[in-house]
Amino acid sequence: MPRPRLLPLALVGMLALLGVKLESLWPDAPASGLLVSQAVAQASPPAPPPAAPVAAVAPTVPPPADQVAERAVLEALRARRTDIEARDAALAQREMLIAAAERRLADRLDELGALRQRLEAESRQRDERTEQGWRQMVRLYEGMRPRDAAGIFDELDMLVLIQVVDRMREARAAPVLAAMRPERARLVTTELARHRSRPLE
Repeated sequence: MPRPRLLPLALVGMLALLGVKLESLWPDAPASGLLVSQAVAQASPPAPPPAAPVAAVAPTVPPPADQVAERAVLEALRARRTDIEARDAALAQREMLIAAAERRLADRLDELGALRQRLEAESRQRDERTEQGWRQMVRLYEGMRPRDAAGIFDELDMLVLIQVVDRMREARAAPVLAAMRPERARLVTTELARHRSRPLE
């Protein structure tokens, strides 16, 4: 509401008081009251304009069907995109795990390869030492007289005897076999033939 102004109200009050005084002084002057009322009407502030009627609230109208369908499609696409991003993240993590496992497997294979090479080298060295020992034993028996060597061969273990006779030169082995007992010499010959017919391991 507009705030009332003090000056017009004060003027109206003074004019009304003046009218009352004049009426009491001149009771036969009715025109004074009319003048006072006109002055009061002119001095009174104008009435505020009537308030505009409040517009009625329009009822809410539902959106069209095409907008509803478009919104549903957009939400479905957004959900699909989120699902695809989650799958991509899972696949990336799985690929990282697979790559790490492959690296560990490659390292393990390298370690196994190095271990295999070391074992093969050790096996060759062991075989060389073993062969060297057999060769030294063979040279020992080849340097003996055939009868002395035959006396030892008659009592020697068959597996050891076969290894020694197999490495002896034929010119050295023949006199020794001839000096051995016949049954023992036949057995050595049979085992030696069987030993030489075996495939190499």
